[in-house]
Amino acid sequence: MGFKCGIVGLPNVGKSTLFNALTQTAAAQAANYPFCTIEPNVGDVAVPEPRLAKIAAIAESKEIIPARMNFVDIAGLVAGASKGEGLGNQFLANIRETDAIAYVLRCFEDDDITHVDGRIDPLADLETVETELMLADMESLEKRRSNLEKKARTGDKDAKAALKLVDIALEQLQAGKPARFATIDKEDEKEWRKLQLLTSKPVLFIANVDEESAAEGNEYSQRVIDRAKQEDAEAVVISAKIESELALLEDDERAEYLETIGLEEPGLDRLIQTGYSLLGLQTYFTAGPKEARAWTFHKGWTAPKCAGVIHGDFEKGFIRAETIAYDDYVSLGGEAAAREAGKLRQEGKEYVVKDGDVLHFKFNV
Repeated sequence: MGFKCGIVGLPNVGKSTLFNALTQTAAAQAANYPFCTIEPNVGDVAVPEPRLAKIAAIAESKEIIPARMNFVDIAGLVAGASKGEGLGNQFLANIRETDAIAYVLRCFEDDDITHVDGRIDPLADLETVETELMLADMESLEKRRSNLEKKARTGDKDAKAALKLVDIALEQLQAGKPARFATIDKEDEKEWRKLQLLTSKPVLFIANVDEESAAEGNEYSQRVIDRAKQEDAEAVVISAKIESELALLEDDERAEYLETIGLEEPGLDRLIQTGYSLLGLQTYFTAGPKEARAWTFHKGWTAPKCAGVIHGDFEKGFIRAETIAYDDYVSLGGEAAAREAGKLRQEGKEYVVKDGDVLHFKFNV
């Protein structure tokens, strides 16, 4: 488990360049013309996690297995995409199963790379793309509504509940607002997610800047950051061009290059960290001679739920979790020392797992 992030944006904003850099592949063709991405590209990447290497060294693990996440690169959308313009809405379906959507917004000027609308305005780009997603959501909901209405008239409780949520979403969208701004009761959140609305997903704005603006940003990226604050969203400033160059370097060369341009870490690291924060994700670890491994879970999950990330049987037959806080594991030098120092705890079904916990699950099936 990691998270699956759909990357959307207008043509020629740097989506595919960023995708290539993040996945360190050339799977997505980056070129200076619209619709160079004609199939959704899925990149599986390791989640950067410096704590994992320290745990593995202490446990003398033969293998290190990081958590994974997926980027889904969707073809450049244009105005009218929801009605079949450009490459049409065949790509919108690829976004529905993602956990979050990242809008890549062009925040650089370059006469050699033509903007599809002939101007540089990241917020206008955002409005264009989001409008298409909203129109696609409205079309999807309107198709479902008539059938739900018929079932609701017969007294079908599930249909009535679904119809209520469909109407809430339609009211929001018809007012020109994304579905994520709708107020949903706690007990309805699960059914709300089942609607798979494109505009109900958490959003991350990626301000793609020129190389000179990678460290401090520029006036365009500041507009994006301000917009994110207004919407209680997240924003990351990245230079896709720099990321593509970093992808070709060895670790020591990468660190040296980052230092020369005034960056502490690659954009990938910041992007994943921001995505984790956006979705309320955290990491726990398992460690032993065979392997050290990072696992992703949702903040607030109990030990049995976290055990289920490894295997469903772990959750069903959960007995207890032997737990060591990361700081204790590292400072004391591993499991045996932590046990001797009384820092290895036996936690039961009600224990809420903390970020960085080193766990060993006991279960019975």
